[in-house]
Amino acid sequence: MNRKVLSIIGVLILFLGFQSCVSKPEKNLLKRYFDAVSLKDTTTMSTMALEPVSIDFDSWEIVAIGEEVVEPFKLPEMDKKEQELKKQVEESVGIALDARDALDEAKFELENARTRSARRAARKKVEEMQKKYDEQYEKHKNLQKEYNEAKAAAAREEEIATFSLGAGELPTIRTFTGEVRFKTVDVAVKQKDGETKTYRFHLRKYDLTDESLGRHYRGRWIIVKIEEVK
Repeated sequence: MNRKVLSIIGVLILFLGFQSCVSKPEKNLLKRYFDAVSLKDTTTMSTMALEPVSIDFDSWEIVAIGEEVVEPFKLPEMDKKEQELKKQVEESVGIALDARDALDEAKFELENARTRSARRAARKKVEEMQKKYDEQYEKHKNLQKEYNEAKAAAAREEEIATFSLGAGELPTIRTFTGEVRFKTVDVAVKQKDGETKTYRFHLRKYDLTDESLGRHYRGRWIIVKIEEVK
């Protein structure tokens, strides 16, 4: 066997050895999590999972790993939507108040109308103003609901991103750029009573950059949600 062939075989052996030693982040994360669960160490569990779940288990095994998905960091876009809706809500408040004032004025005119024709005209005006106010109030309620949902979604995304980065408070994180990695892992858990249940762990990892400071933040894999798979 010539030297060239031996060199190729050597490289392949080294490559395969390296591959076998490469850590699987999801396996390491779940091992640490289940170790903490077995010790009932809720403090350690809460450093890995946003919403820790205690699982009664005798043993566990990864049975499926979903395809890793990479998406752009959406918090800046979510923050922009939140601010736009906030402005619309503030403008809507003024419009609704004006409609309410117009309705009250029409009701006052009706109460003080002295002739039949004046009362008829005033009543018609009240009906028109009531309709306008009801429409504006309903529009305002829908806007307020949409704003509340957008605000909650942005706050949640900020919480998850900050948790992954583990860098404490980051006041300007809503201006960061970067990407988010998503992955699901299904784990078969054999309970102490012999029953086996499957749990799906939703994992996420953030890699972001503060462009204003030129600083990069490499996040860690975290558990965002744990759900039982029926």
